[in-house]
Amino acid sequence: MAEIDLHLHTNQSDGRLTPAELITLVAERGLKVVAVTDHDITDGLEPAMAAAASHPQLTIIPGVELSTDIPGNEVHMLGYYIRYEDPSFQATLARFRDVRIGRAQEMVKRLADMGMPLEWERVQEIAGEGAIGRPHIAQALIEKGYVGGRQEAFDKYLGRNGPAYSEREKITPEEAVRLVASVGGVPVMAHPGYTDDLENVLTGLVAAGLKGMEVHYAQYDEKARAELAEIAERYGLIPCGGTDYHATDVEGEHLPGEIGPPMETVERLKALAGG
Repeated sequence: MAEIDLHLHTNQSDGRLTPAELITLVAERGLKVVAVTDHDITDGLEPAMAAAASHPQLTIIPGVELSTDIPGNEVHMLGYYIRYEDPSFQATLARFRDVRIGRAQEMVKRLADMGMPLEWERVQEIAGEGAIGRPHIAQALIEKGYVGGRQEAFDKYLGRNGPAYSEREKITPEEAVRLVASVGGVPVMAHPGYTDDLENVLTGLVAAGLKGMEVHYAQYDEKARAELAEIAERYGLIPCGGTDYHATDVEGEHLPGEIGPPMETVERLKALAGG
C-alpha cells in the first residue's frame, strides 16, 4: 500500500466521485499526499482542498491532465503544483472544454447515423458540471443497452480507430509542457507506456522542459515499471505515478494507494515548483 497517489479523477471530468467523496476515500485508505488531476478542468481542486481540511495528515497537490496530439496517437500531460487560479490559464482550459463539447456532439451524431441514437441532454446529465468526454458517451451507450460496458463502447465505437470517433483540436505535447510551466507547475508525462516510439517523443519533450514521467502506474506490471524507471533515470525525469482512479467500478480497477511513488518524488516535484 502506497502513501502517495498522483493521478486521481473526480466527477468534474470523467470520474464518478465528487471531490469531497474522493478525499474521504483517500483519507480512509491512509494516504498522505494525493494529486487531483481532472481533464482540462480544475474546478474540483477547491472543494477537494476544503474537504481535506478535516484530514490534517493529508496534503493535496493541485493538478490537471491535458490531452495533446502527436501523429497517429495522443499524449497526456500532467501538471503538478499549478497556479490554477491564473486567469489566462483558466481561459485556455475553458477553450479546451468548448472543443470537447463540439467533438462529443459529433460523436453522438455519428452513433445516431449508425442506428444508436442517444439523447444529448442525457450525455450532459452524466457529465454534470464537469468536462464532457468519451466516458460519458460510453455510459449513455450502456444505459441504452447498445453495449455491455465501457470497454466494449471504446473497443467497438469510441476508440481512436472506432467508427464513431471524432478528432478534436489539441495542442502538442511540447505546448502542454510550456503551458504547465507558465503557471509554475511541473510537467509530467502520463502513462508513457501507451506511447509509440517513446524515447523519440521524450527527446523533444525534455528539450521543451518535461520534468517527470509516470513509472509507478497501476496498469503496468513490474517488468514495465522497471523498464520505465530505467528510461526516466536516463532522461533525468522524476519517476511519478498513481492509480489513475476514476471510481468506475470496472473489473480490475485499482483503488487509490494500491500503487504510487515514494515520498522522494513529492519532495523533488515540490522543489521544482519552488516549494
